[in-house]
Formats: sequence, structure tokens, C-alpha cells
Amino acid sequence: MSGSGKSQGGSRLLPKRFHAKVDVRWSDMDVFQHVNHARMVTLLEEARIPWLFEDGRPTASLRTGCVLADLRVRYRGQLRHEDTPLDIAMWIEQLRTVDFTIGYEVRANGAAPDSPPAVLASTQIAAFDMRSQRLRRLTDTERDYLAEWKE
Repeated sequence: MSGSGKSQGGSRLLPKRFHAKVDVRWSDMDVFQHVNHARMVTLLEEARIPWLFEDGRPTASLRTGCVLADLRVRYRGQLRHEDTPLDIAMWIEQLRTVDFTIGYEVRANGAAPDSPPAVLASTQIAAFDMRSQRLRRLTDTERDYLAEWKE
């Protein structure tokens, strides 16, 4: 699932991005037969969980304490049920002491990696200590892993 830079047109390298394939469910559709705007947020979440929160990843510790601080979604085109599985590319836009921002590009299945994405999004996630109910610093291990994906 993870991706790395690839040659684009033989001259430029694409940045390192994690790619997740996420299936569109019939219940994700709205009356106009495209992915509902609110359901897109859930699909983004389903893409980032395998990248950041699964056992074995240096960021799995975030699973026990993190909060979504900001969410932005820009719709540039329609996505339909037949576009499944969606290709959701993710990378780190910003990395700070207690939080990081993930960038997303969402494309239909089979779309060229350099084609315009149907959805552009970002989420700011903050490390959080559930016991003290306060923000915490990202660990060195978490920061090192996230830095590998920074553009």
C-alpha cells in the first residue's frame, strides 16, 4: 500500500505518498448517485487508519490518544460507486511538536497519479494524553516516522 516517489514524464519525481485503496459502499452514495460529502470524511478516516494507527507502525501509539483538531475538504469532481476502490494518497504537510497535518488527494480507481484529484483534503491531528486530558509531545519515534512522509 505504501508508495514512494516515481518518475513523472521521465524528469520529475513525485513525492513519497502512502496510497490506500478504500471501497465505496452503496450507503456512501447520495440521491444524486455520487459519494456524499459527509461520507467522504469517513472514507478519509478509513484510509489513514492503516497508515498511522495499525500495530507495528511507529505511530500506533497515537491510537491510544489523539484528537482531530481541524478538517478541510475541497471537492473538485464527482466520485461515484463505480469509481471504487478509491485511491487515497496521503502525506505529511506540516509536522510540529504536538501535532501534524495530513494532506490527501482522492482519485477514482484507475485514474492516472498525475490527473487532477476529485477531492483535496487535510486533517490536523494532535497527540493527546487521555489520562491528563492534555496535549502531549509527539515521541521521537512518531516524529521520525512522520518526517519520512513530509513534503
